Order: sequence, then structure tokens, then C-alpha cells
Amino acid sequence: MTDKTYNVLFLCTGNSARSILAESILNNEGGGRFKAFSAGSQPKGEVNPHALTELEALGYPSMGFSSKSWDVFAELGAPQMDFIFTVCDSAAGEPCPVWIGHPMTAHWGVEDPASVVGSDVEIQRAFAQAARFLKNGIMAFINLPLASIDRMALETRLRQIGAMEGTTSPAGKFA
Repeated sequence: MTDKTYNVLFLCTGNSARSILAESILNNEGGGRFKAFSAGSQPKGEVNPHALTELEALGYPSMGFSSKSWDVFAELGAPQMDFIFTVCDSAAGEPCPVWIGHPMTAHWGVEDPASVVGSDVEIQRAFAQAARFLKNGIMAFINLPLASIDRMALETRLRQIGAMEGTTSPAGKFA
């Protein structure tokens, strides 16, 4: 067992819903072994209130989140990431900044609940489903033997998580 804390960055285009959900879930479920962050390529500037409502409904922290650019994490002095996961298809296809330390990357695309148009019940259902799929991937991730698995096997496992139920595209899109 290692005492290392792994830094994980969740990326999305707007950094208002999926990446925020993932950040809160991992920080809560990670048992102190992980420090999660989130950012976007084109941040909306505000967190979607439905994401915060869903976090509260699930018992996760919902305060202190902000929609910010991924450039913040590519600057000198930014936390060095061990893992970077894209959670939306458009961010996975965009040219990313150069990340310090060459973190492991994978694409865990989930449908955008913020794009759902409909009744309050339909919107809430979309956010609940996105949170469930993200939590499933995060739980699979935190149960990997990170300290004892070689890099190639770990990269394969990270991509397999990206192919779990609820993902929007085949694993391995973001590398």
C-alpha cells in the first residue's frame, strides 16, 4: 500500500456538469488517495445548478465548485496530474495543453445531462444517470491496484473503464 495521493483532472468542454459531478464523487469516494479537479476547454463560467442538486441528492459535497479553463492546470506551479479523463466527446477531440509530467489519460464519455430539454423530471433523470455512470467508472478506477500495476496494463484498464455501460464512445479515443 502506498501513501501517494494521486491528482486526477476531469475535463469537459463547459466544466459545468459532468466534470463537476466527477470531481465531487472522486474526492468523496477516493478515501484521501485521490485529489480530483475539473476544468473545461471552453468553460461556461458557472456550474449547472442541476449538477449541484444531484450532488446534494446523492450526499456528495456541492459547494466550492467553479467552472474554469483547463489552461489553469497547464501553468507553471499547477498541481501535477497523474491522470486526466475526458468525460465529454467534444473535449476528447480538442487539442489539449501540454500536461506537466505526462499523466495517463483516457476518455470516459458520458452523455451531457445539461443538453437535455424537457420537464424537470426528465432533466433530473439525465443528471442522475450521468452521475451514476460517472460513479461506476470512478469506483472501478479507485479499486485498481495503482501501486502494483505496470503502466501498459493500467492504461488498458483505464480505457476499459471508458467502455463501461453508459459511455458515449469506444474506449481509447483520448490518449
